[in-house]
Amino acid sequence: MRSLGVLVSLLVLCLGAGYLGSLATAQSVREWYPGLIKPPGTPPDSVFGPVWTALFLLMAVAAWQVWTRSGFEGARLAFVLFGLQLLLNIAWSFLFFGLRQPGAALVEILFLWVAILVTFLAFKSHSLVAALLLLPYLAWVGYATYLNYGIWRLNP
Repeated sequence: MRSLGVLVSLLVLCLGAGYLGSLATAQSVREWYPGLIKPPGTPPDSVFGPVWTALFLLMAVAAWQVWTRSGFEGARLAFVLFGLQLLLNIAWSFLFFGLRQPGAALVEILFLWVAILVTFLAFKSHSLVAALLLLPYLAWVGYATYLNYGIWRLNP
């Protein structure tokens, strides 16, 4: 039963991070984002919500995998890094959408990508499955970095 409780808590944490990011996003997606020139390969707006939801679910399951192998104390650094990347994820939404600052968001998303990579490596030392579950997130943030860069360059 404890394992299920930890999984539910991690799901709430990760989906809660997504929700916090969406608070900064909602208004700008309606008012600001549609008027921007976007780089080639930008997906339709309807793709972002489902992709991010899936990624937050994968993050929670990855963290749960680490917990089942090592516990919170045994994987303290991995969980600190996991929390850091969640905070950076939320911060990106506030910079890009909330403050409408693609340049600042571009710098920040580079830190986010590195934080995800370091979290991947830390998770890998506890569970290969957990690390592999973070790969789609790492790839998506790499793609988001391209989109962020393109928007910054195309919208002076």
